[in-house]
Amino acid sequence: MKDENSFEDDNDKATDSEDFGALLEAYGGDIGGSVQVGDKINGKIIAIGSETVFVDTGTKIDGVVDKKELLDDKGQLPYGVGDRLELFIIAADEGEIRLSRALSGIGGLQLLTDAFRNRIPVEGRVTETCKGGFRVAVMQRTAFCPISQMDVKFVDTPENYVGETLLFIITQFEDKGRNIVLSRRKILEHEQQKAREVFFTTLTTGVVLTGTVTRLMPYGAFVELIPGLEGMVHISELSWSRVEKPEEAVRTGDRVQVKVLSIDAQEGSAREKIALSVKQATGDPWEDVLDRFQPGDIVNGKVTRCAPFGAFVEIAPGIEGLVHISEMSFVKRVQKPSDIVTPGEPVTVMVKTIDGENRRVSLSIRDTEGDPWAEVPERYPAGRSVTGVVEKKEKFGYFIALEPGVTGLLPKSKIGQATDPKVYDNIKTGSSIAVVIDSVDSQNRKVTLAPGHGDAVEDWQKYAGGPPVALSPLGEKLKVALSGKRKK
Repeated sequence: MKDENSFEDDNDKATDSEDFGALLEAYGGDIGGSVQVGDKINGKIIAIGSETVFVDTGTKIDGVVDKKELLDDKGQLPYGVGDRLELFIIAADEGEIRLSRALSGIGGLQLLTDAFRNRIPVEGRVTETCKGGFRVAVMQRTAFCPISQMDVKFVDTPENYVGETLLFIITQFEDKGRNIVLSRRKILEHEQQKAREVFFTTLTTGVVLTGTVTRLMPYGAFVELIPGLEGMVHISELSWSRVEKPEEAVRTGDRVQVKVLSIDAQEGSAREKIALSVKQATGDPWEDVLDRFQPGDIVNGKVTRCAPFGAFVEIAPGIEGLVHISEMSFVKRVQKPSDIVTPGEPVTVMVKTIDGENRRVSLSIRDTEGDPWAEVPERYPAGRSVTGVVEKKEKFGYFIALEPGVTGLLPKSKIGQATDPKVYDNIKTGSSIAVVIDSVDSQNRKVTLAPGHGDAVEDWQKYAGGPPVALSPLGEKLKVALSGKRKK
């Protein structure tokens, strides 16, 4: 760049009315005012020469880069006029801006000194790990990169970096290059900061983005939107389904779509708060619930929770219905829902009613099993003898289970008509007993029973329930004697 005296000589040759600043700009003393040595630019190729490539730097002076720097593995130039390149400014004067991908290869001490002073990135190959960091080969010299300066994130597997060729900034240069300390972190932070600035110019609430889950906390999950910039999804926004722990919905490393709910970016602050939602990025499941389900549909679901009045079953992500306690079983009296189902258990249910406006769905478990009373009059006509099990004994009679879900009453008044009513006094709950169908009221789900035929002494074992008991020889003789006595 011209020194001060040369500018004064040129100014003497100009007319008195010329402005010194304008003259300086005409000579290229100002290369644009927005770039300097060490800056990274994204420029468009404007011409390709035999040994150099000319790039529009966005200033009044074009940049040049050695063509051999841009060749691919086959020695070919994979770029053409109009293509864009990311390059660093390694030198600038009033007539030219020198560009490079980074200082690399064989270089002298002066090149490293310039790179240190002007913060020009250098290319280095990580050769091995060492105490506290890495050894890096830079322009045929050995440099040191602290482990904390290798990346913007915590390095838990240092060996993964060995063999990699990366860009570094020289942060310490002493003893004529015998003590060189590098930092890759500063380059990454600088790039991330520029990316953040660009990202925030387009970021608005309501936009849907794709990010990566980076970590889980008890209250939610953090999602990286661009390198170094995270947003937080509260646990209530992870899924339309009920989520107790974030890991029930997402895992670290998952790629997810998120909707931006709010942005809190204070000017001058390095930390921005971005509230995100996974569930709102997929739409409200209740919007088309009537298109997906109809009354009478039989669907599979999962029990999410039990209440004293019934159980809630999720039939689709975010859509829960209630199985009232009265809709749980035809075959048994349900005292509490947890006697039938438990949270997390898969169940089959029938959709009874849907109220999309109030987000309510009523379900039934028992309707999927069929009503055992539907054919009771045909299966149990009056006068038929059947065997049941004593379910409960009351003062007014005995409840006899004829089959699962169908229970009849043997009234005390009917027991009194038995051949030997006292026999019934010793029958225990759970015992089998012979009865006769007296009448059926299917509308009110009632069956009246009468004592079975032949309720004599030898039928006691049938009343008492259980398999026949083997008798001793003496017992067998006693049984035969008693049988003969009755016949007389």
